[in-house]
Amino acid sequence: MDSGFWFEAGALLPSIGVGLLFWFAIRAIMRADRREREAERRAEVEYRQRRAGDEQNHSA
Repeated sequence: MDSGFWFEAGALLPSIGVGLLFWFAIRAIMRADRREREAERRAEVEYRQRRAGDEQNHSA
């Protein structure tokens, strides 16, 4: 049986591949969450500005 470096490295390839897939999936989820939170913050600021403008128009 071959017990060289390449044999041992080949045995680690499936684990490395699954680890990389997991890393890419988590990275994509984290980036999507970051973008969603930023969009939500912008929408909240816009809503508050619009509401403040409406309140000023009604009080005048």
